[in-house]
Amino acid sequence: MIFSSKLVEDAVQELSRLPGIGKKTALRLTLHLLRMQEKEVDEFTDAIARMRHEVQYCKNCHNISDKDICAICANPGRNQQQICVVENIRDVIAIESTQQFSGLYHVLGGIISPLDGIGPDQLNIASLHARVIDNGIKELIMALSPNIEGDTTVYYIARQLSGTPVTITTIARGIAFGGELEYADEMTLARSIAKRLPIENYVTINGR
Repeated sequence: MIFSSKLVEDAVQELSRLPGIGKKTALRLTLHLLRMQEKEVDEFTDAIARMRHEVQYCKNCHNISDKDICAICANPGRNQQQICVVENIRDVIAIESTQQFSGLYHVLGGIISPLDGIGPDQLNIASLHARVIDNGIKELIMALSPNIEGDTTVYYIARQLSGTPVTITTIARGIAFGGELEYADEMTLARSIAKRLPIENYVTINGR
């Protein structure tokens, strides 16, 4: 693309660095920003800058937060003895959108994947173990993507907590094996949460 303005060219270049945004889409967005009122653009850029500089990670569950403790963990109306274990923040948002879960979350920050060099020590598993022990958690719902890496992570956590009284369940296999949790529709996610299974029925744990 040839631009008559270096400022516009720079804006297009920066916007095109975002995932899923090509140069043509970046140009359309840039021209749209030019048509907006200056105040609106200032509010837009200020919101992005504040988000990047001020967002935190909850000390309890590792979810995104505006404070040390996220709004979900701080909500007294949530079930404080039930934790849904997920891979990433996108999964928290996906499950919350179903409005079928009223407990807490724990974001692992990934799943065990030896091929990618990701081991248990690189995930938020130690803090999960501490939460179960310190807070008397009654149930862990393993809501990890149903693939080999997800199964391996579930198996590892279950082994680590085998000496505790916590009940470990998994979401029902309404999500296809090998699929990604964040791409499941809300109805499938809601059904999976509602029909979670005891860990004893989990295929990988039983070695079948």
